[in-house]
Amino acid sequence: MLKDRKNAAGLTDTLIGQGSSIEGKLECKSNLRLEGKFSGEIECLGQVVIGETGEARSNIQGGEVVVAGKVVGDISTRGKLTITGNGQVDGNVDVAKLIILEGGQLNGSSKMEPAAPAPAPAPANAKEKRKKSAQPEAG
Repeated sequence: MLKDRKNAAGLTDTLIGQGSSIEGKLECKSNLRLEGKFSGEIECLGQVVIGETGEARSNIQGGEVVVAGKVVGDISTRGKLTITGNGQVDGNVDVAKLIILEGGQLNGSSKMEPAAPAPAPAPANAKEKRKKSAQPEAG
């Protein structure tokens, strides 16, 4: 019996299996797992996993990226990039968090910028303090 591969949002994950070879631009709203070969552009709102047998000659944008195979190209994520012990990235990375396990390779530059923090709410009595400081002192 086949397992239903739909996620909580009702979207189906994308799998490019071992032995497959694809060229072009891939856009997906859910997760992507690459075990074959891909050449082109990858834009994914979910998690992108380049499996141990996967090879991407591609710039990758994803919500989160895991590399256990090989990527030749730049990676950009607002989340976490994990390069496993068998993973190799030949390109630049622009990520919020970077994890490279022992044996993993990053041949390129890395830029890390945390997600923008939410602005702190103003104190409730901030207006009162401004009014008091704007009035001249009586003397």
